[in-house]
Amino acid sequence: MEFFPQPVAPIVSCHRMAVFAEGLDHPEGLAFDQEGVLWAGGEAGQIYRISKEGKAEEVANVGGFCLGITLSPAQDIFVCNLGVHALQRIDRRGRVLQTIEQVGGRRLQTPNFSVFDADGNLYFSDSGEWNAGNGCVYRLRRSGVVEFFAGPFAFPNGMALSAMGDALFIVESQRHSVTRLPIRSDGAAGDPEVYASGLARVPDGVVLDAAQNLYVTCYATDCIYRVRTDRTVELFAYDPEGTMLARPTNAVFGGPSRTDLFVANLGRWHITCIPTDTPGQLLATQIAE
Repeated sequence: MEFFPQPVAPIVSCHRMAVFAEGLDHPEGLAFDQEGVLWAGGEAGQIYRISKEGKAEEVANVGGFCLGITLSPAQDIFVCNLGVHALQRIDRRGRVLQTIEQVGGRRLQTPNFSVFDADGNLYFSDSGEWNAGNGCVYRLRRSGVVEFFAGPFAFPNGMALSAMGDALFIVESQRHSVTRLPIRSDGAAGDPEVYASGLARVPDGVVLDAAQNLYVTCYATDCIYRVRTDRTVELFAYDPEGTMLARPTNAVFGGPSRTDLFVANLGRWHITCIPTDTPGQLLATQIAE
């Protein structure tokens, strides 16, 4: 396996990237609401609201360490909170409405990222322990029931749901790969398969565009790979100095045409904006204009 991006020019060079918002406390998770406002979390439990002009405002502090952030159909904010080992649901004023700390008697260890399907079910990863290979994916059903969905995985991290809702793409950080996990018609998990490998190093987040290409952020190499539908892997963006892209974690599409890729940088204090040539996939919880 390669341990650094291949010695080829990335599709998007650093001079085409821009700082969208700054002054955040090592942001990890990102999500747009239905009004086009960006939300982010901080490493000390901050919840930030970022205007379309890039002005960040701290609206709440839930303590802990906010990893993935997802907006529900009702526009509540679901936070995978590493610091308190829980999945939290909060309103847009920052009030904690629900806290999930265990599933079936098993306490959450490293809740990391979540994604909604069109039926209002929330899938969320629990990365487990580093080097233990004991991570899994849970499902919070619309009815309120929380259940084990699939695993074990090698530090499951970011996830994306296919356009048809028939598969989860799961980043396995310690396998430098993305796994495709089918969701059967009866709602059960199918057999996982490696969808893309050799994503050096420590892939973290993943997002889909409207053409079903995957964009995978890599924490330890300050780069983003694009995995095309034929599973060809290409170096989409790379920052050899680690300043514009600095330990990138999660990414989300936004902007007027949804062709801008916004990236959280855990290694610094800003959100990066990168232009792309394809709109992002419209999420189940977003409403098309």
